[in-house]
Amino acid sequence: MESILDLKGRIGLVTGAGQGVGRQIALHFAAHNAGGVVVNDYHRSRAEAVAEEIRALGCKAFAVAGDVTDYAAVTALTEEAVAHFGRVDLLVNNAGNAGPTQGLGELPAFWETGPEEWRHWLGTNLYGVLNCSRAVLPGMIERRYGRIVTIVSDAGRVGEPHLAVYSGAKAGAAGFMRGLAKAVGRFNITANNVALSGVRTPGVADLVPDDETMKKVLRSYVIRRMGEPDDAANMVLFLASDAASWITGQTYPVNGGYAVSM
Repeated sequence: MESILDLKGRIGLVTGAGQGVGRQIALHFAAHNAGGVVVNDYHRSRAEAVAEEIRALGCKAFAVAGDVTDYAAVTALTEEAVAHFGRVDLLVNNAGNAGPTQGLGELPAFWETGPEEWRHWLGTNLYGVLNCSRAVLPGMIERRYGRIVTIVSDAGRVGEPHLAVYSGAKAGAAGFMRGLAKAVGRFNITANNVALSGVRTPGVADLVPDDETMKKVLRSYVIRRMGEPDDAANMVLFLASDAASWITGQTYPVNGGYAVSM
């Protein structure tokens, strides 16, 4: 019996896929009969390393370096992907945080910042989603098929006091996807969001350095553990598959119960 999560040879593009959640999404696609996976990362070496992992699973892979905040760069990397595989059927807007070169660390209050600091959050989390979606949509519309999944955050649903601009950028991306879903549904293209809370990735590990800090963090979660990249990738795989063909414009929290009423 065919798996309902079989991707049927379709081609996926995952941004920010050189590590963490993006890497696992790319590996999930490879393990569920994707015809090929385009691995994007700002750092080519990371993209190449994940592409090698995908090939080891018996799936075709193509690594493309590029900054999602740069519209010209996104256009170029998408053209590379299409030249290599012929098309892009599945887009996962995963690249996030403050971009590839700025960590979270100690963050100042919003009123102590200015447009230069805001640019990092808005560029990756909002404009990156716009850029990548714009690049793949003409081909999807022409073929009358596509799946777009954007990784947002519970910060965009409930707000985080030390991440106000990030919260706004993620909320904006989620709203964009809802509007886009209504615009492209007639072309058999779906657009959905996956909202994450704390997931065990390299960036989050730096913020939770010891067991005592972890206990404090987990008090806000109904399921008292951090999320794993697999948790996020499972939902993305579902939304990218034909099992979710009648689902669009939605936001699915994968958050261990961090926020249960929104």
